[in-house]
This record gives sequence, structure tokens and C-alpha cells, in this order.
Amino acid sequence: MSCGDTVRTPEAITITRTALAHPGCPVVSLASVPRASATLAVWASAWLAGAAAPDDVLDSLAPWSQAHDVLATDADTAEWTGVPGPGSAPTSITMLLAALRRITPRGQARLVLPAPGDVRGLPGPGPFSREATAAGEGILFPEAGFGVVPSDIADGVVRWTVYRVPDPGPVPEYVALNQAEADLREQVRTSASVLTDLGVARHRPGVREEIAAALRSRPRSLWPAGMPPRALRVLQQADEVDAILAAAAGDELGGWQEAEPTGRGEYGALSASAADARSEALRPIETAVRVARRAAVAEAVRILVSVPT
Repeated sequence: MSCGDTVRTPEAITITRTALAHPGCPVVSLASVPRASATLAVWASAWLAGAAAPDDVLDSLAPWSQAHDVLATDADTAEWTGVPGPGSAPTSITMLLAALRRITPRGQARLVLPAPGDVRGLPGPGPFSREATAAGEGILFPEAGFGVVPSDIADGVVRWTVYRVPDPGPVPEYVALNQAEADLREQVRTSASVLTDLGVARHRPGVREEIAAALRSRPRSLWPAGMPPRALRVLQQADEVDAILAAAAGDELGGWQEAEPTGRGEYGALSASAADARSEALRPIETAVRVARRAAVAEAVRILVSVPT
């Protein structure tokens, strides 16, 4: 099946499998990434390298939220960074950038996208690692000795909490973009057949529209001049696969009913054993998506900080 082929079946898993098997064929055209941390990691690195202005960094975060504030998690972190701590009014991203510049004139951000059982890129156990894992994202500034984790604290407000990280841990294993892209495709191919066998979301029409709507609703990131085209492509592919994963996971226990039993539970709802099998089938793809995003951001940072200013 080519990118231009139309799937004329109401069976959601057929559409999902087609899209999973062709992650290079976008459901919609976009240049986004569903992680505010990825945006700030790239732009902060570009700013430290002299390739962006502070206002550029602030503008890049606007699609994620109307307002962003910054607060240190404890007194030690506040003293180290100069960022207000507990009991004080939060400050702005500008103050965070000033702290970076003061501590390390030139440095690189490290995007972390941890999940239970996948803590690659994190330092040892501690508040930053714990909160980044809970959030599913964060940024380490190894040379500066701290990290930040975003959270939604109110409608239209994202807070970046700063954590002291004296030991950022070893440099993560390098993953080439072509390898990350290939691994993503391979995991998609392997898992698609499992999902088809399970019949996940077979009777949920309109899933193509769900995927397209999910992609359209994601913030459209602004990127620095000089952003590597391949990194952008990998981020786009990861977005597409992530939206498809969300659709494949939408057939929750008790989520729908049929007039006649289907063998998938008394009323046709996905059985507990099938739900477990589905989770196992999706997990390798979820991991591949995280690896691809980390690799794309790491490559973008590497290129941007190496350009003479």
C-alpha cells in the first residue's frame, strides 16, 4: 500500500495497522513534537551556543502554554541557581536562562523521556529522576548541575521545577538517527500483526479521523534556523506513531458493547487478558518512539551548538 492509497474499511485496526506499517506516510502534515521539554532543550542549547536570542526561547514555548514560570524545589537548589525557592513567588524562563549562563557559559541540554522500566538518560535516584519519571519528561543541564521538569499547575500555566543534580550520570549511549528511525519502523511492523490478531478496536469506526484530529491538536513547535531536516522528520514520524498508539489503546475495558457476544467478553468489551496482551504488544513501540525522539533532539542539539556564531 502506498501513501496515497485510501483505506475503505470501518475497522479501526485495519486503518491502524496500515498507518503503523507506513510511519513515513503522514496522516497529516505537521512539524510538531508533543513534549515541551524537547522544545526547551533544543532552544536553550541554541541560546547557550549563541545561535538564538532569549526572546526566541520564550516565543518557542508559547504554543505549549500562555504562561511559563520557574521555581526551585528546595533551598539548596535555589541557592545554587539563584532561582526562587519554596515560599517565594515563581520567576520567569528568562531567570532560568540567566542561571544557565551564569553557571555554564556554554553547555548542552539533555532531553530525558523516562518511563517505568526505562530510565535511560537519567542520573541516579533522587528527586529529579523521580519527578521526571512521573511526568514522562524532563531536561538535564549536565554542565550546570541541575535539571527541570514541567507540569501543568493551572489552566494555561506550565511550571518548570528546578532540581539540583550534582552528578548527571554517564553520557547516554549514542543512538544514530538512521538507527532510531529503522528501529521505530521495525517495532511497528512486528507489533501491528499482534494487534490485528487481538482484534483491537475492530468495531470503532472513525479512528482515522481520531488520529488526524489528535495530530492537528498538538502544539506546532517553532525550531531554530539550522535544525537538521532528518531530526524534524524523525520527530514527525514519532508523533504520527504516537497518535496511532493512542488510537490502538482506545478500546478500553468496558469501552463499548455489542448486541451479540463476540468472544471478547460478555458484551464485546476487550477482555482483561486481551488488554494485557495489547499492552505487551504496544510497549516496544512506545519505547521506540521515546528513543527516536531523544535521538532526534540530541542530534539537533549537537548540530546547533557546533555551528560557528
